[in-house]
Amino acid sequence: MIYPSIDVLLEKVDSKYTLVIAAAKRGRQLRSGSKKTIDQNYSKEVTTALYEIENGNVVYERIRDGIK
Repeated sequence: MIYPSIDVLLEKVDSKYTLVIAAAKRGRQLRSGSKKTIDQNYSKEVTTALYEIENGNVVYERIRDGIK
């Protein structure tokens, strides 16, 4: 994956794991009919989700830290 840059995306989230989970969850929402928050049309929902994360349109809330 060249675009969006992984370095830019990691500035928006706290870890690579969070990025993967957020993109996958948003991709599933888009596939099930959620409205896009950006104007471009990409062929894959996860690509759209990554661009939404890059633009700051997708936010997440960490509900717990680790498994204890």
